[in-house]
Amino acid sequence: MTLFAGAIFLSAFLLFLVQPVVAKMIVPWFGGSAAVWTTCLLFFQLILLLGYGYAHFLVKRLSPRRQSLVHLMLLGISLLWLPLGPAVSLKPVGTEEPIGRILLVLLMTVGLPYFLLSTTGPLIQAWSARTTALPYRLYALSNLASLLALVAYPFAIEPAISLRAQSLIWTGLYGSWVLLAGWLAWQTRTTEAPEPSEELAPGWLDQVIWAALAFFPSALLLAVSNHLSQNIAAIPFLWVAPLSIYLLSFVLTFDSSRFYHSEVFRWGLAIVLAGAGFYLVHEDADHKLKLLLPAFLGGLWVACMYGHGELARRKPAPAYLTTFYLMLSLGGALGGLAISILAPVLLRGSYELPILLSGFALLVALLATRDNWLIATAWGALAIYLAVAASVYIRQLELESTVIARNFFGTMRVRESGKTEDRSLHRTLIHGTINHGEQFFGNSLETSPTTYYGLDSGVGLAITKSRTPVHPNLKLGVIGLGVGTLANYGQAGDIVRFYEINSRVLDIARSEFTYLRNAKAKIEIAMGDARLSLEREPLQGFDVLAVDAFSSDSIPIHLLTKEAVALMLRHLSPKGILAVHISNKHLQLDPVVHRIAKELGWPALTVENEEDQTMNVFSSDWVLLTKSPEFLNDPQVRSAQVERKRADVLWTDDYSNLYRILK
Repeated sequence: MTLFAGAIFLSAFLLFLVQPVVAKMIVPWFGGSAAVWTTCLLFFQLILLLGYGYAHFLVKRLSPRRQSLVHLMLLGISLLWLPLGPAVSLKPVGTEEPIGRILLVLLMTVGLPYFLLSTTGPLIQAWSARTTALPYRLYALSNLASLLALVAYPFAIEPAISLRAQSLIWTGLYGSWVLLAGWLAWQTRTTEAPEPSEELAPGWLDQVIWAALAFFPSALLLAVSNHLSQNIAAIPFLWVAPLSIYLLSFVLTFDSSRFYHSEVFRWGLAIVLAGAGFYLVHEDADHKLKLLLPAFLGGLWVACMYGHGELARRKPAPAYLTTFYLMLSLGGALGGLAISILAPVLLRGSYELPILLSGFALLVALLATRDNWLIATAWGALAIYLAVAASVYIRQLELESTVIARNFFGTMRVRESGKTEDRSLHRTLIHGTINHGEQFFGNSLETSPTTYYGLDSGVGLAITKSRTPVHPNLKLGVIGLGVGTLANYGQAGDIVRFYEINSRVLDIARSEFTYLRNAKAKIEIAMGDARLSLEREPLQGFDVLAVDAFSSDSIPIHLLTKEAVALMLRHLSPKGILAVHISNKHLQLDPVVHRIAKELGWPALTVENEEDQTMNVFSSDWVLLTKSPEFLNDPQVRSAQVERKRADVLWTDDYSNLYRILK
């Protein structure tokens, strides 16, 4: 029993440790998008389903001896995947369809090892059921190990160990696990399984309920992770926190019945769902991170406790545990498919979260019909309320938007506001919940720079001060297109080169705004991830290179590392300026960029401008890196400079720390 427990604990620890490790390795390859993590979760859920299906097949169709031989063979083959890490040959160009490419990279990087790790839980539980009556407690143990791996990663492993070292440690532990799992497979080859008891066999309705109860927590996990990552940052902490809550609910509910009381969590879920419905109708984009995180994560915990608690209450006799785990993993995989694949295709906007809430309430109502029709009716009423709240939420977004477009990189909306009569008519591009550019229409302000790009902003000063009688023509680089506002700064003879990964943004900038088509300068568009593009291109000699690649309010961490900034600086002219946009609701990015500048030996200053509501110019923060003494000593630039108390934070491709820069 000790060896069974040890094998399950180590496999589960490795199973969930590898998820943030591999995801962090490949996020820079796909634009730093938050959707990379949800696609990774989908991959892991699908492989988990295959692993559970394999375990079910082995236990039900093969003799113990053949089970042992097949498993030993696959364990040996899996060593060919080591050491852990994506091959350079898998690195994308930057313009490929991302979801399929991510799944391919993951399959080639960790496919068979992850598959075999995923089989350990149900397979060893089935083997242990031949000699012990406590196989389901091993499932709680496996989830505890997974939880420990996830919690350890952002707090202990990521801050202290480089990605390369993480890969080598994981590789060594996996090799140890292969030896242990192989020895157990060999030792159990002669132990026969107990005959199943026919009267305890679960029916098809039981199996559908298992899958449904697994579906909603899984789908909510991905929907909440999406929301947090898209609006804050695509980083391991915001991946790990929801997933840790998801796993903790498995640990508590499957370890002992004393942690789960059906009525308590059913009504707790009712409160959470009702509150979520109210939030949807009265959503405030200015909610603070310190309020949003506990609300979303607390609600997710209650939902997972109910779903997984009901699964634990309905678990079958040990003889049918592989069927149970197969349906559980099927529900989880369907939840992942619904959020990662179907929602972006079928829904014009990010509407899956309100739809899920209503669907979850309906499931609880249906389950309650077996026990109490009064309770079922109450839950049915709650499901209707949530459906109405979802429809109001969706209708509000649809009515206020002239264009809604969605793809792998998120949801973009165009909103028209103001009146022609008072010269206030303007259009706004909104990505997630954040303004990504505005333009006036029907008056002389149509060519004026707005939002974060006013004449007194950091990037505005960088461009206007770079143009001199001796140097009248400029080459400008812009990472992140938005609506193309910075094209307005270009003059005849200038070149403005935009780097944009999202083709939908380009379509909207061309069709709904006029900055690009009315530009006086020559406009170049480089599609694909900017960092990958700059790595391949010859040196551009930019007079100004502006970095403004935010996705909603999520920061592009792979563009804010020492290595990334060094790459950008190489593309500047001798007196060029790197302008990094750091305006953010949740994070103080100023110390990150200043520390990188210090490491690379470049002077840096933070520039802040005042808002101008009549021109739709926002207050914005930019950090400017340059070795031009004329620019650094310019009186207007110096008057716009601000000094702030800064933490000592250095981000590299191997290391980033979110906590120290939280506002």
